[in-house]
Amino acid sequence: MAQREDWQQDVLRQLGQYDGSDEAAGPAPEPTGPTARPRPTHSAPTPPEAARSTASPGSAQVSAPSSDPAVRTPRDPRLPLHAPESVPTVDPRLAHALGRPQHGDSVTRRTGRALRGLAASASRDVAEETRLAQELQQPVTTGRVIAVTSIRGGVGKSTVSALLGRTFNHYRHDPVLTLEADTALGTLPVRMGAASVRWTCADIARILTPAMQLTDVTGYLVPVADGGWLLPASQGRVGAPMDVRTYRTVTLALRRYFAVTVVDCETLPGDVARTAMDTAHARVVVAPMTAEGVNGTRQVLDWLAQLPHSALAGTVVALSANSPDTTLDEKTAAAHLRETGVSVVRLPYDRHLAQGGPIHTSVLGRATRDAAVRLAAEAMHRAVRVR
Repeated sequence: MAQREDWQQDVLRQLGQYDGSDEAAGPAPEPTGPTARPRPTHSAPTPPEAARSTASPGSAQVSAPSSDPAVRTPRDPRLPLHAPESVPTVDPRLAHALGRPQHGDSVTRRTGRALRGLAASASRDVAEETRLAQELQQPVTTGRVIAVTSIRGGVGKSTVSALLGRTFNHYRHDPVLTLEADTALGTLPVRMGAASVRWTCADIARILTPAMQLTDVTGYLVPVADGGWLLPASQGRVGAPMDVRTYRTVTLALRRYFAVTVVDCETLPGDVARTAMDTAHARVVVAPMTAEGVNGTRQVLDWLAQLPHSALAGTVVALSANSPDTTLDEKTAAAHLRETGVSVVRLPYDRHLAQGGPIHTSVLGRATRDAAVRLAAEAMHRAVRVR
């Protein structure tokens, strides 16, 4: 037995996975998350049986840390000495201040819509809903990445990312990932309803290996209540921004496990945002419904037109109203943006979204839900068919 252990240590040393100090460092950190196998992925490769079994002569297996605390594996030097602690997304002393979720539509508006629905024919609405559902459920052969960004913070970028992630989770039957690529105290985990976060993009970038299966990867992700998975960029603390190398490593490795990855990028012109916009299959630019917001977004679209490939063909603009008292003419603003050839989807003001905190789909305004579905369908259409 001692001879076999020496042989395994030699193999692992050659692979760079073992430094001979596992007894001092203790067991490798364990992933968190549900133990049940998620829905099968669209194209997740099945490793050969030899990769699942015990190492045989001439081969070795590098996998995620075992979920069984009784199993001790050699420590991977890429991992931190201790697993990160779970950190609440909202300070418990402040969580009670969020109050009850407010409905996106007022009682008067909901009553009026119900009365109009009784008198109007629903055939047109059913046909449109069917068409959008078909767009959202398109089969894909490889994972599609949809990047979301804006010209500045506070315009609803993370909110749109959360809405897209939840919409894809609702309509698709294969795994969906919502990834945060903005470490500047991003709010995506809060909007997605995550109670706490643990592993971050930087942590995952150091431990991903081709031998990992979907169940290994999801052990490091945050399960979302409505389905799907979340990977935060940070634990809610001010720290070093994500670099382009980390972003490329994570997105290229994870896209083979997930049919759709929605990326909440940093604002332009950050390096990660520029890289994400250039490499994604589809792009969503969130524009505030203000004169300066539309003007700045038009400049971004003009920049996309100068990229080597046809980036504009795969871009959708979400024209977001962050106030109920918006005075900008919507048709004029949308026409100004459409001159570049992009599609524009208006995201109306919603009391529930304006309240902040976790997004509850059941209390979103009807117009907001419809706009989120249209936006997701437009982005998916471009991610599959344009590029």
